[in-house]
Formats: sequence, C-alpha cells, structure tokens
Amino acid sequence: MRNVIAKELEKIASEDKRLILLSGDIGNKLFDNFKKTAPERFYNCGVAEANMTGVAAGLALMGFRPVTYTIAPFATVRCIEQIRIDLCYHNVPVVIVGTGAGLSYAELGPTHHSCEDIGLLRMFPNMTIICPCDPVEARLALRAALNHEGPVYLRIGKKGEPAIHKTAPDFKIGKAITVIEGDDVCILSTGTIISLALSVAELLRNKGISVRVESFHTVKPLDAGLLEDISRGCRLVATIEEHSLIGGLGGAVAEWMADNGPSKASLLRFGTEDRFLGRVGSQEYARACYGLTADVISEKILKAAG
Repeated sequence: MRNVIAKELEKIASEDKRLILLSGDIGNKLFDNFKKTAPERFYNCGVAEANMTGVAAGLALMGFRPVTYTIAPFATVRCIEQIRIDLCYHNVPVVIVGTGAGLSYAELGPTHHSCEDIGLLRMFPNMTIICPCDPVEARLALRAALNHEGPVYLRIGKKGEPAIHKTAPDFKIGKAITVIEGDDVCILSTGTIISLALSVAELLRNKGISVRVESFHTVKPLDAGLLEDISRGCRLVATIEEHSLIGGLGGAVAEWMADNGPSKASLLRFGTEDRFLGRVGSQEYARACYGLTADVISEKILKAAG
C-alpha cells in the first residue's frame, strides 16, 4: 500500500506544482523517484514530527498542498496539539499519511502500535478520516484527500496488502463501498482488516447466513445514508476494525444508532481491547491475541444472530 502511495504522489507532483511532501525521516528510498520528479518539493523534517506538522500548516496557508508521511503513531499521537490547533482550528488542507496503522508493526511492540489514532482525531472539528482497505482504495483516497478543502488523516497499512477491488470503484469521501451483497448480517469494515471481514463472511455464508460486507473507508464523516439503510434492513450490524473498541468505527456507529434510533438491527463491535499488548509477533499473531480471527468473530456473530 505504501508503494502505491509513493507512486501516486510522484504522479501527482508532476501534475500539480502545489504538492509538497514532508517526511518524518522515513521512506527515503521509497521516495527516490519523487525526489527526482520534484527535488525542491521534498523535505525530510527529521524525527521532529510535531514541527513537521506545523511546517505543513504554514505551507498550506501559503497555498500549497502539503502531505506529511511517517509511521501512524508518530504522525498522530506525537503531534496531537499541532493537529488540533495548526491544522483543524485553521481548517487547512494538509493530508497526514500514517503508514503501518493498527498492528502492522506488531513485532516492534506497543510504541509502534496505532490503535488509538482514529479515536483521538475523530473528536477534532474539521478533521476527515479515511482508512482505505487495499492499494486500489489507497490511490483513490489520496486523490480525494488532496482535493478536499480541509485536513485529512489517511490511515494506511504497510506492505503486502491484497487487492480487494478488481477494478477501481467509485470512491467518494463519506460514501462506503459495497464489496458483497447480503440481507441478514452487515459487516462494516474499515482499513486493511477487510480481508478478515471477508473470511468471516465466507464462514457465515457456509452456515446459511446472508452477509453484506461494506468497505467503510471513511470513519469521519460517516455514511449516514448507508447506516439508515442497514439499520432498517439487517438483523445485525457488525463492525470490524484494527483499532480500539473505544472511539473507533464501532464507537462512531454506536453513537449514530443511539442518536438516530430505534433500529431493527442490533450491533456487535470487534476491535482491540482497552489494554496494551505486551507480546511481540506478527500482525496475525497480534490480531489473534485480541480475538480478531475469523473463527472467533463468526462464532460470536452466529450466537448473536440466533
């Protein structure tokens, strides 16, 4: 996914002279071609991510279209005041690209996990949050983010994510994309964990459950039209995310359902628990430690669906 982002940034840089890329001392080889295309518009800001965010805000106020890029927790938590004041308060068009979101860097421990970023940024006025599910959505999301008049957090994976979409879908901020049609259960998935959601759907279909899967790539603003549709038509809605159960997609959907009820559908939320993971291993291992496996999730959905 990050390779797609790098290639698309290079392409956009050749089309739009306003694009400026700021790196938090990572991706230097990744952006070699960008530096050849636009050497005067690439800045390595070093391990000073808060300063990088402030610089991006200043550039945006001058009419440029800055993109900041670094590992997700360093792009967000480390810069939380600058994001709140410099970007959101001034409502400037800066795209924050956080790579390796969720448990992508599971082998590096909790310092590199990013399971709180959506919850923190979702509270800020003017902030838009996009979590593409695959490289196809990532490319489209970057274009949409750079055309958006306001700050955007683009939460991406690391590398090796499978392509979910065979062809480019119609991508619009705030509008989910239907991956599988179904009637009984609707799974809302955000980000790269959608491959797990599709495995869950397959297990449920084998049990005779009709499952709808949505790539809910925009966590803020929510797709209210879709939520209205599924709350009237489905028995059960399940959210699956590689983020804390507090403040993420599931929390946002629960808030919406509470504010817009009553609903025919009940809600199940799947995400990381309110604890740090004190073990290291692969991303799949870390997910399993939090119960984010197809077997565990499908059994809970089956039980809830009766």
